[in-house]
Amino acid sequence: MRSIRKWILRGLIGLILIAALIGGVKRDEIGRLLAVNSLFSEEKIVSNFSHMDKAFLTTTLARAVDDPAPLTAGEPMLLRPDVAKWIADRSVTALAVLKDGKLVFDDYYLGTSPDDLRINWSVSKSYLSILFGILLNDGTIGSLDDPVTKYAPLLIGSAYDGATIRNVLQMSSGVTFDEDYLKFSSDINKMGRVLALGRSMDHFTADLTERDHPAGERWQYVSIDTHVVGMVIRGATGRDLAELMTEKVIGPLGFEADPYFLTDGYGVEFVLGGLNTTTRDNARFGQMVADGGMWEGQQIVPEDWITESTRPSAKTAEGEFSYGYQWWIPDGAQDGQFMARGIYGQYIYIDRGRNVVIATHAADRRFREDGVTDQNTAIFRAIAESLD
Repeated sequence: MRSIRKWILRGLIGLILIAALIGGVKRDEIGRLLAVNSLFSEEKIVSNFSHMDKAFLTTTLARAVDDPAPLTAGEPMLLRPDVAKWIADRSVTALAVLKDGKLVFDDYYLGTSPDDLRINWSVSKSYLSILFGILLNDGTIGSLDDPVTKYAPLLIGSAYDGATIRNVLQMSSGVTFDEDYLKFSSDINKMGRVLALGRSMDHFTADLTERDHPAGERWQYVSIDTHVVGMVIRGATGRDLAELMTEKVIGPLGFEADPYFLTDGYGVEFVLGGLNTTTRDNARFGQMVADGGMWEGQQIVPEDWITESTRPSAKTAEGEFSYGYQWWIPDGAQDGQFMARGIYGQYIYIDRGRNVVIATHAADRRFREDGVTDQNTAIFRAIAESLD
């Protein structure tokens, strides 16, 4: 079976190369296509996730200061046997834990290092939620119930025509979008090829015309909804998202390293999953959220937005994790317990009551197996409770 899959993959690569040559695709674009094809391969995934700038176009988010202050160290957390086993089982590459704003654990695995800028995948969505809350508060965006087409007129006539900003923040647009990462022809993989070829994410989104159900009727996780949030922000401000994120979030937080976004060929940031950061800086971001939007005496984002965006508000089905505005709320969560989550094991877990923040990066190729997300959440809760 494994050999059959290899032959299929080689055939697909061959077809891509033929199509690329026929279509006049440039050499660097072919290189990116080939890189995308092997992005998640067992022998390359760990290294790839630390070097996404080799496979995609990027834009850098500059820090506010050249020599930022490191996170303050706290009393070291002992690595429990169950956590050590989880790290190995889930191909965790980095784990950083903050208690009361102090770094109590910080370690790296599978050849990674503290300086690696690793891909966050959908953890990026929660960063965008924070930026959105800032712009909503200052009046740049009028209302969550504004139609997305008010700020993104390119979407008039698309499947997003009639959806509100609230709908896309809650993943309730109703737009038809196949998010099967294992299927070559799925929409999510087509989107990856759009990025690799330097095509337009905005036009890819505007070309979506089908809906599974009316906007707002029910929750369905559709990553492209987050791109629409980005289109709304760019339309409302007339500015690039990297510039806004640097000015309003990354800079004030004093990140230790310059993060970067993957972009399409028009410089449009891949906000639904393309932010690359260090694990410690993800923990720093999470601590700001845990502190109600406050960092070193400065209110980065209103606490009301933290509360509103991280409460269960989307119409998720019974048995599914709850969802807010680009944040996940696990089953059985107490008030103030929520998380950002990305494919292959990227997390920022926040327990505001215990003032614990846990940031992880990983390369878990089995992340979709039944029970994995529940197992991860249970480990995060156990770590937080152990620090009481």
